[in-house]
Order: sequence, then C-alpha cells, then structure tokens
Amino acid sequence: MNTGILIIAHAPLASALRLGVLHVFPDVEQGVLALDVPATEPPDVTRERAAGLLKQLGTPNTLVLTDVFGATPCNIAQKVVDGAHCKLVAGVNLPMLLRTVNYRHEALDVLVARALAGGTQSIMQVAVTVPQNQQRKINDQHQHDHSQ
Repeated sequence: MNTGILIIAHAPLASALRLGVLHVFPDVEQGVLALDVPATEPPDVTRERAAGLLKQLGTPNTLVLTDVFGATPCNIAQKVVDGAHCKLVAGVNLPMLLRTVNYRHEALDVLVARALAGGTQSIMQVAVTVPQNQQRKINDQHQHDHSQ
C-alpha cells in the first residue's frame, strides 16, 4: 500500500509543490494532497480542513510535509497528526517531495528517512561559471542552458 502525502504550507506554496510533483508523477494525483494556509484564516478552520484532507487520502499511513518548523502550518499539522498513524517533517522542498513520492510504497519510517535525505542532499552551492571542459564554442549561436 502506498503512503499518502499531505503538504501543509503557507499559501500558495503547498499547491505549487503539488503541481511540481504532478508534473513529474502525473499518476499520483489522488495520493498527494495540498493545503495552502492563508494568512487570514483562523487556525481552527485550517485544522478542520487538514483533518478532512487526511481522511480524503484514505490510507492508514500518511506523511505530512510542512514548510517552516514553528510556523502556523507546522503547528496545525502537529495537532492533526497527533494520535494518527502519521509522520510529520518540516522544511519541505521539491527534491524532498519528489523522493518521497518516488518511494511512497516503502514503510513510513523508511519514507521519513528518504524524505530527509532527499531534502538535505539537494541543497548545494552551484558554480556560476561554465566548467573548463565545457566551454561554449565561439560560433555556437544557439546557447542552451539546460541539459538534455
């Protein structure tokens, strides 16, 4: 059985992350849900919406991902997860989410470890100059900055 994934984050981040996942994994639409937390919404209303999304996932195992530890989305997620068979990870980013979706068939504790690894291993400084062995040709009129 696949683990359900619920993203709870400041609006519009949760929906944007979900759209990023659906771009790569279009078949997970029902298993990855998002809850955008607007600044003006009372926490009790947000908590009710989060609980409804957990039920909508319809799986006993759910990984809840939130953006900032200690912020309203995380605090609400902590209340919703309490007593449920869920795990909560703060600091969500797209690489973390992609890894999580890719391995959603694994046990929940293993999935948490994969989420943490995916999130942290994707953070790196990137060189802003072209490496010496990959200089552009002088006559190359079609410069492509993406890899194929």
